[in-house]
Amino acid sequence: MNPLARLSNALPPGTKIVAVGTVVLGAASYVHLAVAGHSLSTADMAGVSVLWTIVMSVGMGLFFPLEQELTRIVAARAVHQEGAAPVLRRAALLTGGFLAAVVGLLAVFERPLADTFFHGDAQLVWALAGSFVGLALTFMTRGVLAGLGRFHAYGAQLAIDGGLRIVLALALGALGPHSALAFSLILAVSPLIAFALTLPVTVRASLPGPPISWPDLLRGFGPLIGSTLLAQMMVNAVVLSTQLLAPTEVALVAALLNALVLARVPLFVFAALQASLLSGLASVAATGDHGGFLRMLRKACLVVTVLSLCGAVPAVLIGPWLIRLLFAAPDVLTRFDFLWLSAGTLCYLLAQVLGQALIVLHRHRVQLASWLFGSAVLCGVTMLPGSIATRVTIAFAAGTAATALAMAWSLSRWGAPRPATGSARPATERVRTP
Repeated sequence: MNPLARLSNALPPGTKIVAVGTVVLGAASYVHLAVAGHSLSTADMAGVSVLWTIVMSVGMGLFFPLEQELTRIVAARAVHQEGAAPVLRRAALLTGGFLAAVVGLLAVFERPLADTFFHGDAQLVWALAGSFVGLALTFMTRGVLAGLGRFHAYGAQLAIDGGLRIVLALALGALGPHSALAFSLILAVSPLIAFALTLPVTVRASLPGPPISWPDLLRGFGPLIGSTLLAQMMVNAVVLSTQLLAPTEVALVAALLNALVLARVPLFVFAALQASLLSGLASVAATGDHGGFLRMLRKACLVVTVLSLCGAVPAVLIGPWLIRLLFAAPDVLTRFDFLWLSAGTLCYLLAQVLGQALIVLHRHRVQLASWLFGSAVLCGVTMLPGSIATRVTIAFAAGTAATALAMAWSLSRWGAPRPATGSARPATERVRTP
């Protein structure tokens, strides 16, 4: 068997199907930012860059945990032939309440947020709110679809979202208007349409089953939100740190975002693995298969290492030239900046894989502690003397490496799930009535 076939067979079931949608959504990010970079002024592009970064950091941090927890819960219920309809209903209520709180906070702090991040443009704050709504609703449905193994629908939602972003970005580039608001609203409109088109499939696939209590749904939610927020802040810290430390360096902010998007190509590919990996690990853990759990975890680490190396080589060799060609980025970064960004991407992906294992093992607080440790390392390195670009890129690599090492140490200490005795279900997955 050739190496590519062996690598493909190492992927969890469903990965290849989701990969198609992930490729479209990943390509959409490049097209969106590339067209915006060629259409907008440097100042307007800096506003879009910051908004895109906040959506991919704070938004992902707040709402991606919903997908992760729903995937884990629904996959465990599916092993025992229990329908997901009660979980979907509770998740919808939770999502609505969470969105009301987040959008309310954005309304209260509209002016300070506009002045700090968007050079006083309050319209971008509301574009940010719309993007958060789109993210929350798509993550809610994706969690149920992944847990049920409905990866065709999951991949379709990704592809619809990405395809719309590409079409809308190209239309704006060709026809106008060339404004930061117009390009920002793409992040709100596309996921909302994708959600609406795939919601019927999600509802039909969610069969009746035993009720789920709020404690069962929310048990690990707090630590998981903290972990995901820290993870997303870390992967986008090079842009956010530069914006806070040197807000007048708009050229550097735009170039760092373009470089980060290029260096994190493997992250877009990993998104295809992540949904099926969590579902697979949760299913294996629910049956108490210790050996299967460790094999799946080792294979996932191998896959992301190969992906990272494949992305790192071209990024380091031609990254500075490529972002100038693709995104019209200012010529302010070097190959060493891309080297640190690529190293950080590898460590970040390993931390993501190890974090999935900790979630399945119900060690949400251990995962949170690992991200806190890595964030402290990142902040410490960022505050060292030196050029801003060098500090923020090295800090990214150091912070992600510290996080991955902390998680690896935790897993080696506590191990994997042990086989269940008899036919008893794991206590953590028993369903209690409200």
